[in-house]
Amino acid sequence: HVQVVESGGGLVQAGGSLRLSCTASGLTFDNYAMGWFRQAPGKEREGVSCISWSGGITRYADSVKGRFTISRDNAENTLYLQMNSLKPEDTAMYYCAAYRAGGYCSGSWSHYLDNYWGQGTQVTVSS
Repeated sequence: HVQVVESGGGLVQAGGSLRLSCTASGLTFDNYAMGWFRQAPGKEREGVSCISWSGGITRYADSVKGRFTISRDNAENTLYLQMNSLKPEDTAMYYCAAYRAGGYCSGSWSHYLDNYWGQGTQVTVSS
């Protein structure tokens, strides 16, 4: 069965950095676009970033452009999210997703929820 596991969350001061990691098993990793979503208390889950199967295409939410970088290592079945210049509004549970739709980030990538999901990793940014 498919298993998606995130790690790397924590507590950081505003302006700091964190690197999230996600490993996926039980699927052919490089058949899938991968993404990061986040959900803050009382808010809907929102797409943060998406990366195509090869890593050649990336997409970002406007709120994180220029601060976050998504990458993947297909040999290691691992997805990363480097988060720099963190802000208190970045505080949320961050979820890794394997897009069941296939290997590319569609136009609706940030709202597409029919994915394989991890359990989430908490990111808290203090002011």
